[in-house]
Amino acid sequence: MNKKKLHTDFQEAVEFVNTYEFPIPADILLKLYAYYKVANKNYNNPGSKTPLINAFKANALIQAQNISIEDAMKAYVGLVDKELRSNS
Repeated sequence: MNKKKLHTDFQEAVEFVNTYEFPIPADILLKLYAYYKVANKNYNNPGSKTPLINAFKANALIQAQNISIEDAMKAYVGLVDKELRSNS
């Protein structure tokens, strides 16, 4: 997959998630969060006011920190396709 197509597919998947009308399971949300943060090189601390949520987000990000930006985008798109688009 070339970089331009990957970026387009990633942006389409992000838009799909942002407009998704059904509840997304927490484990899927955490993976999407981590892949999104890695893909956008945004390693800022989670901004939740709830310490437990911050801990889960930080853990998800730690688990994904060693993948490349391109692999994070591919993983995000793949997860959206598998878990959300297939259920729509």
